Order: sequence, then structure tokens, then C-alpha cells
Amino acid sequence: MKHVRPKALATAVALSLIAPMANQATAAGFVEDAKASLQLRNFYFNRDFRDPGAQSKAEEWAQGFIFRAQSGYTEGAVGFGLDAYAALGLKLDSADDRAGTGLLPNSFGNEGPGNYSHALLTGKAKVSKTELKVGGLYPQIPIAQASDIRLIPQMYTGANLSMGEIENLDVQAGQLRDVVFRASTNREDIRATVGGSSDRFNYLGGNYKFNQNSTTFGLWRGELKDVYGQTLVNLIHNMNAGDWKLGANLAYFDTRDIGSQPMDIDHKMKSLMLSAGLGHHTFRVGYQHSDGDTSFPYLAENNPYIANYVQILDFARADEKSWQARYDLDFAAVGLPGLRGFVRYIRGSNIDMGPAGRGKEWERDIDFTYTLQSGPLKNLAIQWRNAMVRSDVIRDMDENRLILSYTIPLL
Repeated sequence: MKHVRPKALATAVALSLIAPMANQATAAGFVEDAKASLQLRNFYFNRDFRDPGAQSKAEEWAQGFIFRAQSGYTEGAVGFGLDAYAALGLKLDSADDRAGTGLLPNSFGNEGPGNYSHALLTGKAKVSKTELKVGGLYPQIPIAQASDIRLIPQMYTGANLSMGEIENLDVQAGQLRDVVFRASTNREDIRATVGGSSDRFNYLGGNYKFNQNSTTFGLWRGELKDVYGQTLVNLIHNMNAGDWKLGANLAYFDTRDIGSQPMDIDHKMKSLMLSAGLGHHTFRVGYQHSDGDTSFPYLAENNPYIANYVQILDFARADEKSWQARYDLDFAAVGLPGLRGFVRYIRGSNIDMGPAGRGKEWERDIDFTYTLQSGPLKNLAIQWRNAMVRSDVIRDMDENRLILSYTIPLL
């Protein structure tokens, strides 16, 4: 039998997934504008809990394959298209007494299956600068930011309408119906970090850019049915001051319980991040106040749009106040192009611990990424993420993550 190269086979699979309408006379852009890729992600995770308790550490190693394909649009007043997504996670190393890293569908005491996978399709239609997507979604809006911090991304199903008909104004509306969590194969109800779960999350909002696009005002509303309703007001400003690039991001969330929610939620989150960049150096200072009798509510496993959500902690406990200092360096400044890194320290205090009084916690992170600049493995990225946490609320921990990522363009 004739040998088929893996890349050629993957390209054929991509075309078969996104080209069912390509035989239409009006489908000229459907195939010509299509693109597809296969991302390979190798992930080692080690979390040391710093005590000889029931589980002294969580440690696993896994390999992920993430396939993405996007068609173009058919020609005509209304363009139609189809996107495809599929992911596979393989266990390379685990054990019952150190499972539960979030890389694999398992927990302490059960290392789980040797692999897991899921796949989603998304139909799309476009008129002018308005686009509708129905099916698999990876939302990246301030009140719903799907997470990709483990082996395989978190994905949703639902519908999203994006409207850009007015210059400098981006409006989005939609509904999320269920979720596939990062280490899962099942579609489940959408959970909140505070409260319960629901079979729908509705949202509406947008961003408007003005002041020669240097300032952005955002207004968003999201409702997890029968759990909580959340309003976000966001102001972003960037400017130059000589050789410095200055930035500010202010976010204010007002969250309250709705419907049949049995828990009282009345929470106000204030978040501020300031940045100053000079050449290859960037300095950041963040402040956050989680003002409420509960922790800050957001969709489970999401990346919340707040200043002090970092590698392990979110510093969003009841009544917690936290500060962050961060320094970033692009090592091209010292003759090492492709190497970037940062160090940050966050300290939280005034945590409402009920009868135990007030608590505090801190996290220190070091993060380096090197991307190969040439050779047969050009664009291979190697990332090392190190964190330390000391807390009055949870167990102390030291953590290391080593991630190798390489994307193969197929179309």
C-alpha cells in the first residue's frame, strides 16, 4: 500500500470536515479562504502541597492534540460556513495517589482513563459585518472567557451574534447552553463558582473605541439562569508619553442572585491594572477588591476578567483586597530573541473567614517562554511556569508546569 504522510492525511481530514458545501456554484470563498491547524501540546504538571497529608502532591504528564478548521464563506448576500474542532488527550504518566491536576478526567484516588476526546461543529452565517455562529463556541468576552490553561481548552455549545456595522462599535449577544470542561468529554450544565448551575447563560454587551482608538468603553450584562445576574462596566486607556507606553484597565462588576437561587449574592468587584512599558521592559501594578459576603461569582473554569486572577489563585474571596506587582522582559534586549519572561507577586488580605476572623494569602509566579526562531522546529514554544502559594484559607503549595506547544498548519 502506498505510504501516506501524516500531514497529507490530516489535510485531507480537514477538507472533508469543512467542505460539504464546496460543490455549490456560489461557494468560491468557502474552500479558498479555509484554514486548518493541528496543535500538539505536551504538558507536565507538579503541585507540591508542602505537607504529608492524604495527598502530598499532584503530579501528571499528558499529551494533547487540538485540531481546528475554519471554512471561508460562500459568496452572495448571505455567506455560509462551517468550523470544526476536535481534541484528544492522552495520559503519559499518572497514579492514584497523585491524580487530580486538571490535565486528565480523574481525581485523587483514581488515575482515570488513558485518553479522552471530544469534537464540535459550528455553523456560521455572515451578512456585511454581522456574523452568527451556532454550535461549538470558545467565548472570549469579558463576562465569559473560556479557559485554555490545561491540556485541552474548555468549550461551550450555544449561539453568538457579533455585530460590527457601526464604526468602532463591537456588539455581541448570545446564549451558552452547556459546557465541556477542560478535563472532560461530557456536555454538562454551566456551573458558577458561587451558587449553582444552569442550562443557559445569556449575555449582551459591547465595546466602543474612541479618542483615536486609544480609549475603549465596555458595557456587558450576563445572566446564568436562576443563579446570578452580572453587569460589567469597563474602561481601557492607552497612551504614549515620550518613549513610554502607558495603559490602564478599570473593571467594575455588580453581581446579584436571580430567579430560584437559594444563596444570597450581592457582590461588587473592583479591578484595576496599570502598565508602563519602555522598550523591552514592562512594569505593571494591579489592585482588586472583592466586596461581598461571598466570593466573586463567575463561570466555573473561566478566566475571570480581573487584575489578580493568576496561575493558582484569583484573590476573589469574600471581602478580599489584593495588590499585584509584575515585571515583564523581552530578552531580545540582551541578545536572546524568542525568550520572554515575567515575575509577579500578589498579596491578598482582609479575607472574611467567618468565625475564624480575617485571613491573608500571597502568590509568587515566575514564567518563561522560549520560541524557536529557526530550523525544522521553528515556532516550537517551551514554557516553564513556577508558582508559590501561602494561604490562611487553603493548603500551601509549590507548583511547576512545563509545556511544549507546536502548531502544524494544514491549510
